[in-house]
Order: sequence, then structure tokens, then C-alpha cells
Amino acid sequence: MTYVVFGAGMMGSAAARDLAVHHPGDRVVIADIDPALAQRAAAAMALPNVFPLRVDVNDRARVMEALEGASAAIGAVSYTVNLALTRAAIAAGVPLCDLGGNNDVVEQQLALDAEARARGIAVVPNCGLAPGLINILAVEGMRAFDSVETIRLRVGGLPQHPRPPLNYQIVFSVEGLINEYVERAEVIRDGVPASVEALSGLEEIVFPPPFGALEAFNTSGGLSRLPQMLLGKVRDLDYKTIRYKGHCEKFRTLLDLGFASGEPLVAGGSVRTNREFFTELLRKKLDYGDTDVVLARATITGTRGGAAGTLVYELVDRFDEASGVSAMMRTTAYPTAVIARMLAAREITATGVLTPEMCVPGDAMIRELARRAIHITTRTTESWS
Repeated sequence: MTYVVFGAGMMGSAAARDLAVHHPGDRVVIADIDPALAQRAAAAMALPNVFPLRVDVNDRARVMEALEGASAAIGAVSYTVNLALTRAAIAAGVPLCDLGGNNDVVEQQLALDAEARARGIAVVPNCGLAPGLINILAVEGMRAFDSVETIRLRVGGLPQHPRPPLNYQIVFSVEGLINEYVERAEVIRDGVPASVEALSGLEEIVFPPPFGALEAFNTSGGLSRLPQMLLGKVRDLDYKTIRYKGHCEKFRTLLDLGFASGEPLVAGGSVRTNREFFTELLRKKLDYGDTDVVLARATITGTRGGAAGTLVYELVDRFDEASGVSAMMRTTAYPTAVIARMLAAREITATGVLTPEMCVPGDAMIRELARRAIHITTRTTESWS
């Protein structure tokens, strides 16, 4: 089999490496507009089945050429080109999965469902950790119940050694972080779809030592298509981001002061928005090279055989000292690589444009991640086991 990974950055490189290591008989192409970056990424892996390629994802002809003969592809580039990659993959008849990043773009991709089905392929946007893995766990957990009452999803990527004042380190896109903190979050409350303010609904959440008591609050994007998919099937559904205590209040103060607004700001003869300056400031101040940890928990409550119960999936994954791969890369890129393999092997039998929770078998995903030392534990509180 042949895989094409568009994007030689951290996530793309980690996904390419995962495919190459776990499937040494397959060919993995890592493509980027910067040929030197693609070459460095391939050379760093030192694997005989990884090949660099220069591809500008805005050049449709070049993308189509790269997709020729591919078994599956991964989009690990900016969400702004995911729609174009989807159209190219459909035209080429090559299954595709991507890291998502923008709800509006995902909706435009979903509008191409009929075209993908006509070509007999699946396109899976919004892969990764959240949205992605956590949503897959939610749907997998529902299978344990006859009826489901609530689904609570909690996820956070954190520094292992937090520094004040925000006790946070950038572990993915700064722009994506701000989007999560300013856009409204979709939820289901009492069986009715609703939207809530980001940074609202602050609650305490406890993880095993050394983490202890943390905080969680509403942010946008993490539920992906779950609100539409589960309407009428669950009474309450929400997603919250996990941070060290005090982070939410401090960040909310910055937003209240207009740091992320689109108001123009003149500095040194140039005009930029407050948000643009804020983005650059966060990028510089919140990147201090600490090792990271990913914490995730999916809690599903419901009934089976007339008895009530709760099922909890929990994940604690740390920076991998041996490989130098961060926890965020492991929990984002590796599930995406697993999905690419499922697409190539036709283990995902559905066709069309579908988010992971709509088509990825959760039990198989859990097994594959365990092979990568990403262990998802389960516990139950019930009277029907």
C-alpha cells in the first residue's frame, strides 16, 4: 500500500512515522510545499519506506499527481485547504482523512458526501484527539447501554511543569486555541440543542497524582458532529477543555479586555488587529519547551436492562522520552494514522464524507492505540455487569 501525508510539520511527520513503523512493507510519501522540510522529516525517521515529495496543496494538478496510485491520504495542513484536498481525493478516488480545525470547513466537506459515495470512497475530516478520538470513545461507550442519559467529554493538553501566569504551554496551533476560547460551543441540554459561551461552565475535575484537582470549561469544536448525530438519543451532551486551576479566569480577563478582538491597532507604522498581536504574543510567551501530558475522560451514563450505570474511558499520555514525540502528537497523529490504515484496508466500510464518530470502530481503535503504548482505561459503576 501507498500513503500520502500532506504536511511535513509535527503532526504530519508523526503520522507518517507511525504508518512507516507499523507497516514496514508499505510506502509512505511525506509531501510539503517546502522540499527541505519534507526531506528533513524523512531523513529524521531514517526509515527505508519513507519518501519526501514537494507538493503545493494549492496546486490541484500537483496534488492529483501525488495521489495517483495511493491507497489513502492524510491532510495534516491548514484547515483552509481541507476542502480542496477533499475535492481532489474524491476526483482521484483515494480515501482521505484530515485533522479538521474549523467547523465551517467540515460542513462544506460534508456537503460532498454524495460525490464521495459515488466514487466509492470515504473522506473522514476532524480526526485527531478532540475532535476525533474522544468522539469515537463516546459512540463506542454508548454500545454498553440500552439508553443513554448523559455524555461528558473532557480533554486537555498540558505542560508537565506549568508556569504562571497562565500555567499553559502551546501544544498546537495558537489560532486554533483562540478559536476554541472565543467561539460558542454546541451542546445538548435536556434533549434540546443549544449553544453556550466559551470559557463558561467552569468545574473541578480530578485526575490521579501528580495532577490532582484541575479545572474544565466549555470550549468550541470538540464535539464535532455529535450534537447532530445524537439529538434525540441523549439527554445531555457537552465537551470541556481541561486546564490547571486559575487558567480560565485569567484568559477570560484578557478576552474581556479585547486582546482577541478584530479592532485595528497601529504600531510602528503598521496596522494589525488586536488578535494578530495577541496571537504573536502567545506564540512567543507560551512556548517554553516543557514536556507535555494529555488528559482525557469520556463519561457516559445510561441504563441497561432497567438498571442505571456509568462507563468511564480515561487516558493519561505523556511525552515519549525515547522518541522525542510529544503526547499531543501521539494522541493526535497516531489515531489519524490508524484511521488512514483502516481506510486503505477498507476496514472502514462506509463511504461518503463522515466524521470519525460516524464510521471508525472504537474497539479496533483502542486496540491499535494500545500497540502504541497509548492506553485507554475503562471503569464502570453499575448493577448490570
